[in-house]
Amino acid sequence: PYECGQCGKSFRQISNFIVHQRIHTGEKLQECSECGKRFPTSHLLRSHQQVHTGERPYECGQCGKSFRQISNFIVHQRIHTGEKLQECSECGKRFPTSHLLRSHQQVHTGERPYECGECGQSFCTNSILISHQRS
Repeated sequence: PYECGQCGKSFRQISNFIVHQRIHTGEKLQECSECGKRFPTSHLLRSHQQVHTGERPYECGQCGKSFRQISNFIVHQRIHTGEKLQECSECGKRFPTSHLLRSHQQVHTGERPYECGECGQSFCTNSILISHQRS
């Protein structure tokens, strides 16, 4: 096996090991024909190209929301299953996604990073700010 000296990840094939090394060296050989942005692997290029095509191949059977990446789809499924893996270290409350946990933690920190440009009032989430701006 070929082991990466920087992160310890092992590979059976040298070709996969060489491609992996690009993550650490920053070498980007795969170029998007639409925008010219470059990527270290063809997998990352294909994932990026969905931005241009609008392709969202992973659709939720319960609510119809669709996703470009399977990882985001899997996290989304937790909303429907009730599975809550992210726990607040302050109060122990659990959330299905790290994003929802971070939003919740602002209750404890008092952080209100979303400010209305019209009146200066601050909010803990962007969605609350948008709701405020519509009213």
